[in-house]
Amino acid sequence: MTLAPELAVTQWFNVAAPLTLKELRGRVVVLHAFQMLCPGCVQAGIPQAQRIASIFSPDKVAVIGLHTVFEHHAAMTPVALEAFLHEYRIDFPVAVDQPSEGTPIPQTMAAYGMTGTPSLVLIDQTGHIRKHTLGAEDDLRVGADIALLTAEPGPVG
Repeated sequence: MTLAPELAVTQWFNVAAPLTLKELRGRVVVLHAFQMLCPGCVQAGIPQAQRIASIFSPDKVAVIGLHTVFEHHAAMTPVALEAFLHEYRIDFPVAVDQPSEGTPIPQTMAAYGMTGTPSLVLIDQTGHIRKHTLGAEDDLRVGADIALLTAEPGPVG
């Protein structure tokens, strides 16, 4: 198992203070990487993340959106993202991925080896990556995977 890299973030939405994966240990983290101009994200990925956030207890499961822009950079600014989050009533925490120098692939996207959006990463209670998928996956499958991870023993100490 691979320890999940910390998120490289320029800005957060829907939280009072920035989050870290380290401080979320003891909870399963559902990291949903998206772009607001990605049809698969808007039609499937974001609604699924919203359902996960509404079904699972926030004490056991933390849903984090990662706006990871690797194309159309000028159109997908934090100002546009803020309006998007409001219009789509997205209230779980959303991070803006840190741009990279010399490549359109942002830092967190690169660190996780993501090849596109929507991407879903499940991180267990000890901070290890347990699932990493590209594209929409069935809700029942994802829910079962999350439920199994919540049933595992948490970190010791």
